[in-house]
Amino acid sequence: MKHFIFFFFLFVVIGSAQTNTAKQQLLWQKLESTINDVDHNLDGVLGVAILDLSNGKKLLLHADEVFPQASSIKIAVLAELYHQSQAGKLKLTDPYTVQAADLVPDSDIMSGLTPGVTRITLRDLATMMVAVSDNSATNVLIDRVGMESVNELMDSLGLTHTRLRRKMMDLQAAGAGRENISTAAEMMALLEDLYRGKVLNQEMTNDFFKMLSTHKRSFIPRDLPEGLKIANKPGELEGVRNDSGVVFVENRPYVICVMTTYLRQERDGEEAIARISAAAYRMFNRWARASEYGRVISPGNSGR
Repeated sequence: MKHFIFFFFLFVVIGSAQTNTAKQQLLWQKLESTINDVDHNLDGVLGVAILDLSNGKKLLLHADEVFPQASSIKIAVLAELYHQSQAGKLKLTDPYTVQAADLVPDSDIMSGLTPGVTRITLRDLATMMVAVSDNSATNVLIDRVGMESVNELMDSLGLTHTRLRRKMMDLQAAGAGRENISTAAEMMALLEDLYRGKVLNQEMTNDFFKMLSTHKRSFIPRDLPEGLKIANKPGELEGVRNDSGVVFVENRPYVICVMTTYLRQERDGEEAIARISAAAYRMFNRWARASEYGRVISPGNSGR
């Protein structure tokens, strides 16, 4: 009799878990349908990789296609900067004196500093790189850590399609085909490895994501709630719009990487990223606030 009760209870538990998993799978399918609709209507090429960090479930669309990264490649540069800081090869507080030779176009902050006089730190440069995508600051950091070192870190993580092949605003290199590249799946894997502490220790991991969460104009957060922690880096080139990051929904964080290229209109790429991001957030936020059966109890609302 005891064995019967045990197996009956086990059957009920397994059956309930399968039912709840089935309901969540339906929400995944709805998200996938939304993404397919965006893909169908986009006059361009789309790549998507979404990862539920709580259970490892993924949603992939053209995720192994190689895309130009534009400024999203700066995530890899930032990762190597922190990697070398952890190894003692440099300190984030190391000083740098602004040099006129380091200044390139589209440098929102660096171009306003006084060459030969202004002294800042590597952390300051990283903040400029993340917050306003300052290309001069990025190039100084690339020189400091070494382009090959960035690629060696990617190799060590098995990310063979993620490559830093030129500095920012090097139009000659870009014209020769030396583009900074990755795939949605590899950027997702890089962010997952960073999140899970496979690249940096806990202290450095926390600081890395604090840096990457610096407020910036970007596409993933466009239609998401104010105050939500989002560690991301967008990228923009002619015909290209990207954004990759971690969205820290409480109890249900996730990675989202959306890449577009061959765009007829760049605005369409921006809207595609924002729409996919909003749909993913609605799903993960719902799971974060709901019971295993889907019941949500908001503060001050007990229901019936």
